[in-house]
Amino acid sequence: MAEEFGMQPLDAIMIRLHLSNHDLVEASKEQITHKMVQKGRKGRRLTPHIKTKILNALHAAIPEGERFSHRDLFNY
Repeated sequence: MAEEFGMQPLDAIMIRLHLSNHDLVEASKEQITHKMVQKGRKGRRLTPHIKTKILNALHAAIPEGERFSHRDLFNY
């Protein structure tokens, strides 16, 4: 099973929205770390539970009108 999948769409979305890893950690209502977000951006394999936490944090950090799914953020 591959451990690295290369840069993920999450990274491009965060750059486009001018969000840092810290912005997601701050906005999250769940326990996530900067390291989890960084691993998600760089394409390290994450559990489905961690992917959901990152998705929820992204939704908390952006305006109401824009919504994403797991498929929008991760290509594995």
